[in-house]
Amino acid sequence: MKIFFSIVLIIAGYTSFSQTYVSLAPSLTNTAGTLADKSNIALEIGQQWDVFSMGVDIGQTTLSPIGKKDTGTYLELRPNLNIFQEGRFTNTFTAGIGYVFGAEENLLTEVTYGIEYTSTEQLHFNVFFGNYYYSGKTSASSTSFFGISAAYYFKPNKTGALIKRDDR
Repeated sequence: MKIFFSIVLIIAGYTSFSQTYVSLAPSLTNTAGTLADKSNIALEIGQQWDVFSMGVDIGQTTLSPIGKKDTGTYLELRPNLNIFQEGRFTNTFTAGIGYVFGAEENLLTEVTYGIEYTSTEQLHFNVFFGNYYYSGKTSASSTSFFGISAAYYFKPNKTGALIKRDDR
């Protein structure tokens, strides 16, 4: 019974002081190949607590047909920090770690920077750029990327930042 109450308290604490969001993020990498080879897409679901958020991201490393080296679905944990905010614009930093299913280079790490625009309290857009690092047992590689995401918060959200400039 104590375990049950502990789980209920943890879930209540987790959700009562946070906002749930869902984000769709198409992006392009600087890899060689066709537009489909360079394209990827991700769906993230997560929680936002003022300046910090934590999301689980599922996506495709490329939109090329499956069968090429290191193509496939990945799952990633993505902590995010809002660094600086002025008005409706926020500078973001994300460092993620994940796993690429069926790939030789299956460990995925990510470093991303972005500029988020708060369109409404429930709809945010983010222009982001960064690097993916892939590593496996016998090889490793990296690639840069650029993308645009749209995030929808299920309740009105007023995110904060570590540094805020006063509106004067």
